[in-house]
Amino acid sequence: MNARGNVIEARGLRKAYKNSVALDGASFAIEPGRIVGLIGPNGAGKTTALKALLGLIRVDGELDVLGIDPSRERDRLMNDVCFIADVAVLPRWLRVRQAIDYVEGVHPRFDRARCERFLAGTKLKPNARVRELSKGMIVQLHLALVMAIDVPLLVLDEPTLGLDILYRKEFYQRLLEDYFDEQKTILITTHQVEEIEHILTDVMFIRDGKVVLDASMDEVGERFVELLVDAAHADAARALGPMSERSLPFGKTVMLFDGVSQAGLAPYGETRTPGLADLFVAQMKGTYA
Repeated sequence: MNARGNVIEARGLRKAYKNSVALDGASFAIEPGRIVGLIGPNGAGKTTALKALLGLIRVDGELDVLGIDPSRERDRLMNDVCFIADVAVLPRWLRVRQAIDYVEGVHPRFDRARCERFLAGTKLKPNARVRELSKGMIVQLHLALVMAIDVPLLVLDEPTLGLDILYRKEFYQRLLEDYFDEQKTILITTHQVEEIEHILTDVMFIRDGKVVLDASMDEVGERFVELLVDAAHADAARALGPMSERSLPFGKTVMLFDGVSQAGLAPYGETRTPGLADLFVAQMKGTYA
């Protein structure tokens, strides 16, 4: 961690390519013991931000990960970071034992005995090839590899892409129950917003290279309110300045407010805390135009 006690601290990150700007002054900080969702549309800057955090590319601005400048001391940094991408990319010819051998060879904090203890509770056999495994078994293998690496920072980039919903839920639940503790920090990028919402402590939305929302889930619940309003109260509610609205059948409208209390909106209809997916769509308004 750095002098301020943050696992990650980024200030004014900028990365420009020939025809585009991938990061445009992005700033954020991540404390230890948090599960953070980094969420944004394609081309928003998520991948560039991850590459910068992992020391794979240089960016302008100030970046500190676990007290280290990633671009200058990447080898040292990777002793304390585990990076896992899409589980579906495991080579189909790879045997289970070869996957274990590989991770043991590339990561100094990998605990082979712990990995094998986890696999002992599954039907995975050491000589089985990935192509012979069900999707659920691939998830189990991936989890065993992840949970055997004892590092303070775990970065997951679309870790369940291509998996059925059942296996996606299993992945995150096991991660929460068997891996996460107050000494670890997990950073997740995903398009499956609804499926990680219940495990996140914090969320960051990134759009056009800028972080447009950086808040704890508690702050999200306090700051944003959804209002279900009928036609008779719609104009009065609209005068309070919703950040977005969408129409429902039977003349109902759902309006999303930022910084207006539930008590202040209650006279106009039903109020509730919005889901992350609805909040994301509202924040990204115009991005897909």
